[in-house]
Amino acid sequence: MTLQEVRKLGWNGLDVILVTGDAYVDHPSFGAAVIGRVLEAEGFKVGIIAQPDFTNTEAFRRLGKPRLFFAITSGNMDSMVANYTAHKKRRKDDDYSPGGQPGLRPDRALTVYANRVREAYKDVPIVLGGIEASLRRFAHYDWWKDQVKRSVLLDTRADILVYGMGEAQITEIAHRIKSLRPLAGIPGTALIAQDLDNEQNIIEIPSYDDVRSDPDKFNESFKIILENQDPFRGAAIAQKHANRYVIQYPPALPFHGRELDKIYELPYARAAHPSYDKEGGIPGLETVRSSITSHRGCPGSCSFCGLSLHQGRIVGSRTEASIIKEATAMSKRSDFHGTISDVGGPTANLYGASCKKWEQSGACPTRHCLTPSPCKQLDPGFQKGLSLYGKLALLPGVNHVFIESGMRHDLLVDEGSRAYLEGICKQHVSGRMKVAPEHSVPHVLKLMNKPDFSVYEKFSWLYRSISKKLKKDQFLVNYFISAHPGCTLEDTLSLTLKLNELDIHPEQIQDFIPLPMTLSGAMYHTEKDPFTGERLYVAKNFQERKMHRALIQYKNPKNTPLVRAALKILKKEHLMPQLMPGKR
Repeated sequence: MTLQEVRKLGWNGLDVILVTGDAYVDHPSFGAAVIGRVLEAEGFKVGIIAQPDFTNTEAFRRLGKPRLFFAITSGNMDSMVANYTAHKKRRKDDDYSPGGQPGLRPDRALTVYANRVREAYKDVPIVLGGIEASLRRFAHYDWWKDQVKRSVLLDTRADILVYGMGEAQITEIAHRIKSLRPLAGIPGTALIAQDLDNEQNIIEIPSYDDVRSDPDKFNESFKIILENQDPFRGAAIAQKHANRYVIQYPPALPFHGRELDKIYELPYARAAHPSYDKEGGIPGLETVRSSITSHRGCPGSCSFCGLSLHQGRIVGSRTEASIIKEATAMSKRSDFHGTISDVGGPTANLYGASCKKWEQSGACPTRHCLTPSPCKQLDPGFQKGLSLYGKLALLPGVNHVFIESGMRHDLLVDEGSRAYLEGICKQHVSGRMKVAPEHSVPHVLKLMNKPDFSVYEKFSWLYRSISKKLKKDQFLVNYFISAHPGCTLEDTLSLTLKLNELDIHPEQIQDFIPLPMTLSGAMYHTEKDPFTGERLYVAKNFQERKMHRALIQYKNPKNTPLVRAALKILKKEHLMPQLMPGKR
């Protein structure tokens, strides 16, 4: 992070400089650390400029000019999500900054950082990566501006963008720039071209001007992008922006087994840079310090989530031996206190998951893996998971192995999953299991691409029964989304009454945010289902959005005025006594 550290290593300069909107934490849960370690393992000298002062170019010059390129990420989160609440108010803290201090990353961090780098060094290549780059690679709806914005590649004047999990892409880019080879054609990347003359197997989608002015063209574009997000069958995609084209090449193949092991076995310090100690450390590290990433990818394809477009639908898992090796090393650290806080991935109970089609032809183009019910071709890998967790628990110095990542409850309701669920409840629940029913109304769940609420009710009964049999006081943490496209105030009241009937009082509510390049984001912007053309009701007024949330959290006395206002609109004031705090 400093020239003194560069010289201490005996280096006379850097090949690559990473610029990140997060504080520098050398832990495998932090994307910039992973990319830096991967490049280092390939023989490149890497420096990191973390949360630079973005008001001038001085901070971007502090490590000098890299021989190859600058790699820029906003950090583990989109900078607008990191900086603003669901009601577009500035957040009061930032878990990825020293002491939780807000304001250290700019809005639209990729663009700000890239333009400062261009001011400092006009001729150095710029590579974009991370979630902000992934979900803004084409023209996209931006909720914060309430407009369709062009690809972030144009606003940043970057040379190439990496989407998805970028280890393979970044090393290929580094080797190509080093050997002065062109960057076109790398799977999992996008770039700008003057024309399409040299491209093959490419689909041209509606232009930026078209999608900006026509909601139907926006949805047509979105569908084509979504249909080509498979590494086996995806085509290259081009979108015209004025007189240039954004070209996205098909996704990179996911890593499996030893390929993943190599990434997570790199010599991470598993700590924040020492310079942050005096500022109180990095809050975001504490939640993952003793966690282990076991797999990647999510076949759930939830409409509101960007993971399917970022990590992909195919699950790739590390080997058991590699995870045990990481846990063994962790158990010997002075900052380890006997508890592995999490062993997981995007969906905790899919470690070791497999499908023959994933290996041969990719994820099915016309069938979701988990909805309306889990596909029988999918092996969730439960035996592998239980074997792994059991072996981790037997390691010297390890007292507990917990699974804190969210579970797919729809995978845990049939007889074949019973042994897994009982094993998890017996040994690996810290007292609360996280699940995400999200809603109770069928047509809203269908738009979310989530299972029917009856599946959740069955799971909830099983979980309580098993916990009771084990004589354990264990609870469910239920996640719900308020004001999702297609959800009316009447629908939310229906959910409220169901929760009241079941005596559920949710603490974890996500106010819907239409993230760029997600299906739900397209629904919000166009007020249509992109696949059916059906018109959708969308709550866009902040007062109404607050009512949706208040109805779900009706037991909170602070929400009583909003609950009363919602019931008045719905002409259901007679329900108020039933929903009053303290009443059943």
